[in-house]
Amino acid sequence: MKWNVQRGLLLSCCLLLAACSSQPEAGKSGNWRGYTQTGLASYYADRYHNKKTASGELYKSNANTAAHMALPFGAMVRVTNLANGKSVVVKVNDRGNFPRGRIIDLSRAAFSSIGNTRSGLIKVKLEVM
Repeated sequence: MKWNVQRGLLLSCCLLLAACSSQPEAGKSGNWRGYTQTGLASYYADRYHNKKTASGELYKSNANTAAHMALPFGAMVRVTNLANGKSVVVKVNDRGNFPRGRIIDLSRAAFSSIGNTRSGLIKVKLEVM
């Protein structure tokens, strides 16, 4: 009986730790290809045009670029709008400090190619290529 309780507690702790992990397994191994994520996308305000990004590149509102919290700079990511099926490929060149649920910040050009900028946020799926 004591052994089953201890085993149950250990299993519960392991499951809890796995659920709380903020770093995806792909990132730990260094291989992001095929990694997917679902959440909300927003887009950069125009005031950031020609400002330096975290990678050192200048943000261009007409380029297909994005900010992500963990993906490496230079990663190519297919972003698909889950409401209409439209997708765009972007290059990660910036970091972000996003509110809960938001996973990527797209350039204006990338966002407008898959959704209406008046909506502000869209639900998307990311796939690292």
